[in-house]
Amino acid sequence: MKIAQLEEAIERHFAAGPAAKADPKAMEAFLALRAALERGEVRAASPDGQSPTGWRVNAWVKRGILLGFRLGALEEMPAPGLSFVDKRTFPARQFRAGDGVRVVPGGSSIRAGAYVARGAVCMPPMYINTGAYVDEGTMVDSHALVGSCAQIGKRAHLSAAAQIGGVLEPVNASPVVIEDDVLVGGNCGVYEGTIVRQRAVLAAGTILTRGTPVFDLVRGEVLRASGEAPLIIPQEAVVVPGSRAVTKGKGQEWGLSLYAAAIVKYRDEKTDLSATLEDWLR
Repeated sequence: MKIAQLEEAIERHFAAGPAAKADPKAMEAFLALRAALERGEVRAASPDGQSPTGWRVNAWVKRGILLGFRLGALEEMPAPGLSFVDKRTFPARQFRAGDGVRVVPGGSSIRAGAYVARGAVCMPPMYINTGAYVDEGTMVDSHALVGSCAQIGKRAHLSAAAQIGGVLEPVNASPVVIEDDVLVGGNCGVYEGTIVRQRAVLAAGTILTRGTPVFDLVRGEVLRASGEAPLIIPQEAVVVPGSRAVTKGKGQEWGLSLYAAAIVKYRDEKTDLSATLEDWLR
């Protein structure tokens, strides 16, 4: 089925509501979409040079994933020594050596409908949700999460316990985007459609949301999400967690400060050396 035909079918069956459950063509369309997602032929969001953010949300793909939840009944999914119950339309993916994806033993799971490219490394335990896109050479480290529909570029490193937020609804909402060669430090959280541009570095513990102000100490700017525009971290920025003083009311009286993030520099040779050391693990 061509992509344009698949899109038309998904839109039609999604619009049918609960009645889609009785139409075998609906399941056929969903399974075709799920397979296309796993091959990387369609994405929940795609690079788009004409968009102000450089990315375009493909709402019909997200509607197709939601259709899969509507069509799927709960099913027991036994595993050696374990038992799971989930929608039968979203089982855990199985990989073979020929896929070129390294899934290290120890409790990791990649849900059906997620794309994981050749050369990716998945360290246990980690989880990649449906609709996510993980490109070539990326490492998803222990206890890291790639949420539904999140877009992860080439050669990124999601360090231990990093959380990349997902989004299915509203269907036109932008997912989190981590572009090529980004290093996301341990215990970072990137949520609510934030875009992290190429070669940026997020130091351990950095949290980025729509409400997080990012103080660029190098360029003298304050970066924020605005209206429909998400928070965007510039290319090669090095971001660290910080705080800002409360300047009025009880907060000032009590000497409180609120969380903020700060760009302390842009990548240099020292930063590049630290980032390349991890290549020996791949």
